[in-house]
Amino acid sequence: MKNETKSKLSRRNFLLAVGAGGAATAAAVASQAFGTGASEQSASSDKRRGRGYQETAHVRSYYNTTKV
Repeated sequence: MKNETKSKLSRRNFLLAVGAGGAATAAAVASQAFGTGASEQSASSDKRRGRGYQETAHVRSYYNTTKV
């Protein structure tokens, strides 16, 4: 019985550690994406403003390859 209890506790600890690690990773990625990318994104969006979608020969050839 003692080994059974110990194995259950170690599984629980493992799952808790995995959950906490995943949450910490997600928070780090989100803070990095929203923290520094805002100034770079506003500068690049000024260059692209007003262009919109353009269907070029390259895009049309890609669309033709996706047809079944």
